[in-house]
Parts: sequence; C-alpha cells; structure tokens
Amino acid sequence: MRATAILGPQRHAPCVRDALRSLPGHDPQRPVALVSAGWEEREREHDELQQHVACKVLNLEVFHRVEDVYRRDAELHRAVRERNERMRRLQSFYRTRLAHALSAARELLAADAETDLVEPERHEAVLAVRTIDLHHLDRLRGEHHAFWSKWRPEQRDAIAHHRRELRAILARCSALCVAGGHVGVLLNRLRLLALLDLVPELPVVAWSAGAMALSNRVVLFHDSPPQGPSDPEVFEAGLGVLGGVVPLPHAQYRLRLDDRARASLIARRFAPDLCLPLFGGEHLAWREGRWSARNPVQRLDLDGSLTEVAA
Repeated sequence: MRATAILGPQRHAPCVRDALRSLPGHDPQRPVALVSAGWEEREREHDELQQHVACKVLNLEVFHRVEDVYRRDAELHRAVRERNERMRRLQSFYRTRLAHALSAARELLAADAETDLVEPERHEAVLAVRTIDLHHLDRLRGEHHAFWSKWRPEQRDAIAHHRRELRAILARCSALCVAGGHVGVLLNRLRLLALLDLVPELPVVAWSAGAMALSNRVVLFHDSPPQGPSDPEVFEAGLGVLGGVVPLPHAQYRLRLDDRARASLIARRFAPDLCLPLFGGEHLAWREGRWSARNPVQRLDLDGSLTEVAA
C-alpha cells in the first residue's frame, strides 16, 4: 500500500503542507499534483492551496478532462449514463431494505432491558444491517466490473490520450493531493481515468470527500439534513487505497454524536473498520503497513462514544 495521509476538512484548519512534509520522499523542490474534480466547474481555483503548500501545484484538471472525453466519445458517455441510472435504481432498492433494518436495530439499541436478554437481539439486528450493506456493496462492484469488462475505457482513444498526458505530469511530481467536494463526481472521474493506477507508488494526501473516495466503501451520512430524516448509507464502492477506515468528514454538523444509540449503530455496522469523525485538522498517515495519528484524532467506538486514537 502506498504511503498515504488522510486529513480532515481544510477550510478552517489547513494542514496539507504538514502532511506533504511527513511523506517519505517528498521533495518541496518538485511539484505536487492535484485532483480537485469534486469542485466541478471550480476545479481550477487552487491558488489558495498553492500558497498554503508553498510549492508548485500541477492541477490535473480531471473534471474537465472527463468532460472532453464525453464530447469526443458519445458512445462511452451514453454507456456511463446508463450504468449510473442502473446504480441509482440499485440505491433505491437498497434504501428500501435498509430503512426497515435500521429501524429495528435502533429500537433495540435504545431498549431499556436486561443485557443478557437484549444484547443477542441487538447483535442480530446489526448483523442484518451489515448483511444488507455488504450485499449492496457487492452489487455496486458488480456493476463496475460489468461496465469495465464490456467497454474497456482505458483502451478507448479519448481516455488513452488523457492517460498519456496524466502519466507524464505525475512522473514529475513528488506527491498527489486529492481534494474534497462532490464525492460522487470525484470518484466517478477518478475511476473512469483509472488515474491512481498510472503511478501506483506515488504518495497521496487526501482530505474530506477525497479521503472518502479512496476508502473501500463510501458512506454518506447526515442525521439532520434540511430535507428531513436521513439514514447513513453505503453510496459507492471506493477505490480501495485506504483500508481499515471509514472517513466521516464534517461529522460535527452531520452526525448526532450525543445520541449514543445512533452513533453506536454506525460504528457497529462498519466494524472492524474504524469510523473516523473528521472535524478539521486531523492527520493520519499510513506507512509501513500501519496507521498512525500525527495529531489528536478520534474514532467512534462501538458504544457510540468518541475515543482518541493513540499515536
């Protein structure tokens, strides 16, 4: 696994520069590459980041490159839209099953009863939710595999052209930064270009939605959205660069961490992966086969409490 750092949101507590300096082999005299496709049309607005990291930033313009692919390859674009529609329908079926299972699990986790009576029922209720999550994740991965097997995007001229350019740019860089934004847009475009496969040894710094996209599974969550109640859900299969963690950025706004039963259910669903509420300023590094916390980082425990991850 390549050297990787995951960070909390950067708006109020930027720490990308420190994360880059902690990476093995980072050379401040060489540029760093940036993926900011999650910012969509604002992708190229990276001046503030460049001032912060104090080295040259080469924006890979992944969002605009994929827009160019769609213009040049209408057949592939149509196939992408059809796959995305199939996945939206899968998500709808998944939500229907998930809502009933979550309702039962929450009721049992909040139940006031003797532990020896209720705990086995809690375990089975959470297991039912986990089974639905894993089934859905398997279906999503199957859709991606079927699409890739049929269309071979990396062999199509429009994508091959951009991959050649991207490989040349990345060869000049000492690290790759993956910013946040819209996680679905970011993930889909990284996947279509298979960008992370171009230089598999290049160290990565990712934050917010960037960290979510690089995980094994992308979990969307918001306990109190403006449109009404919402359940945490497995939204996508991630790129698998980050193993063993479920990043939860902006958790202070999106999770009711004072509701122990609700928070416990999230941690139990995705165990043994660590659920990491990222408030801002956190820095975890993966090196030599293990995660380490470079500053205070908290995890969500199975009982719904927050515990500091030991350095």
